[in-house]
Amino acid sequence: MRMLRWLLLGCCVSFANLPAEAGSSNSLMDISADGKLLACSNRDSGTVTIVELPALKKLREIKVGHHPEGVSFIGSTHRLATAVYDDDVVVFADADSGEVTHRVDVFDEPYGVVSNNAGSRLYVTLEFPGRVVEIDTGRAAVIREMEAGSFPRGIAITPKDDRLVVSEYLTTKVLSIDVQSGRQVDEWAGGETDNLARQVVIHPSRPKAYIPHIRARVTIPQGEGSIFPYVGTVDLDHKEETRRKRIPMDAFIGALVTANPWEVAITPDGKRFFVVFAGTNDMFACQTVDDDYREITPLRLMRLGNNPRAVRVSPDSSRFYVYNALDFNVVAYDVASLSQIKDVTVCDNPLSEDVHLGKVLFYTALQPMVGRRWISCSSCHPDGQADGRTWHNPDGLRATPPLGGLAFTHPQHWSADRDETQDFEHTIRGPLMQGTGLIRGRLNDSLGKPNKGLSKSLDALAAYTNSHRFTMSPYAKNGLSDSAKRGRELFLNETIGCAKCHSGPFYTDSQSGKPSQMHDIGTGRGDKSEKMGTKYDTPTLLSLYRTAPYLHDASAATLMDVLRSQNPNDQHGKTSHLKDGQLEDLVEFLKALPYEDPEPAAEQAGIKRIAG
Repeated sequence: MRMLRWLLLGCCVSFANLPAEAGSSNSLMDISADGKLLACSNRDSGTVTIVELPALKKLREIKVGHHPEGVSFIGSTHRLATAVYDDDVVVFADADSGEVTHRVDVFDEPYGVVSNNAGSRLYVTLEFPGRVVEIDTGRAAVIREMEAGSFPRGIAITPKDDRLVVSEYLTTKVLSIDVQSGRQVDEWAGGETDNLARQVVIHPSRPKAYIPHIRARVTIPQGEGSIFPYVGTVDLDHKEETRRKRIPMDAFIGALVTANPWEVAITPDGKRFFVVFAGTNDMFACQTVDDDYREITPLRLMRLGNNPRAVRVSPDSSRFYVYNALDFNVVAYDVASLSQIKDVTVCDNPLSEDVHLGKVLFYTALQPMVGRRWISCSSCHPDGQADGRTWHNPDGLRATPPLGGLAFTHPQHWSADRDETQDFEHTIRGPLMQGTGLIRGRLNDSLGKPNKGLSKSLDALAAYTNSHRFTMSPYAKNGLSDSAKRGRELFLNETIGCAKCHSGPFYTDSQSGKPSQMHDIGTGRGDKSEKMGTKYDTPTLLSLYRTAPYLHDASAATLMDVLRSQNPNDQHGKTSHLKDGQLEDLVEFLKALPYEDPEPAAEQAGIKRIAG
């Protein structure tokens, strides 16, 4: 056990030069402490696959739920835990038998999961509302919740099991939480432009944490200046001069550009370092350097499969494994020679032909989608979610919207300048992505003749983009609260008028197949860069609970701000006469959306779903 070995070396050091145990940092894959099994979570198929090592033979596939993310073996056992993101549950399973043994409900959006040495505790990040839950593995029960910043995803546990290191997804801020007290004891802020940090890995013998992330420069609407790949490093021993720094991955090997770093891994002997790039389908194999300056030096660029999302190393440091998420396989490599050994398919492709092709295109930062390699659609909309950024687009300030319900709520963009997803061919060919494009020949104008049907690949991209659905709000798991019920009555009140624009099952008057409805709600006048006037498309209100800040320019930090400070003239619903308690009820209702699946009601109302 890490704890016992650390004690034998004496408490004057913080990190022992010892092999890393299973489950000490979050990943989409994990390897058991004895090196005999590999577990891989398959987001699209809703399963966890168990692979025998070193033979790389698929043993079984375990159904766990909708969109599993982090997976971890528990201590030195073959028991494992999986964070099932959309079902709000942590699933326990026996990797030897394939039996699901327990399902532990959590509040919302579990992502990263790690185990302590003894296997007695699991720690799981809840992206919303920003917590780490501690689970007693013996009782399979949550015993404590700890505040963990905003949208935490990455999590790692130190060799002594005394600290948790957590990364905020949207800001890349790194937090240190004392396990005994459950309180935050340190933090390392990222830069203002840092974005999308979904993992933290701790060096096995040095007080260093590593965070793959991107840098989103929202003032630059061009592909060669907006998105950059980084590996961040954090000094955990409080060295003020080197507490945190970024290593640019687009200039790491000459002028070679990479995109969308997803995960990193370090060999248990601490010598080799690997980072996979989900946008350019490649990897940097590196050597770690103990100099508090360079940190890692390159050894080789390695070409991988489609959308690599995970990398993990065997306990003896002899092999590493890469998960190519859109090839649905795991590939084994030799650490010494960096040569490929073998691959195994971990699950059947659960996607239709067009959705699969569209997803490959959505995630790639290569031609014909992208010319300069820095950016892909998924750089701002990973897995259909938003990046939490407000971009200085050529048209004006525009907050990145999530893609949920898009198939029912055309037209698209705050400016309603796309009446079909295929119109994004203009973006692909434009200065942001600079791709050669998916249509051969002339492209029709946006809002003009359809571009649908002109390219199989473009239609496939639209099919994937339109495929995103909503999960139920955690605030309505037990139905609407009394406060939310009162808020619903206020929302539907004709005098207040919320439902005049936010109507129907998707709470918007933008409906596929109908003319757009643009509204002036008093916003946009302070933006000197605004080019399209101050009327905007009505966004859906579903999943508002997790999409702050609000409005097209992100000028409202909270839902209460939407109703109060950002609505001084009652242009966005007549709310000025409402008392504080009534406004609070209205907010509670908005937070509870969706409290029921909107799609059956949409179909009953004749609202068309656009599949591609």
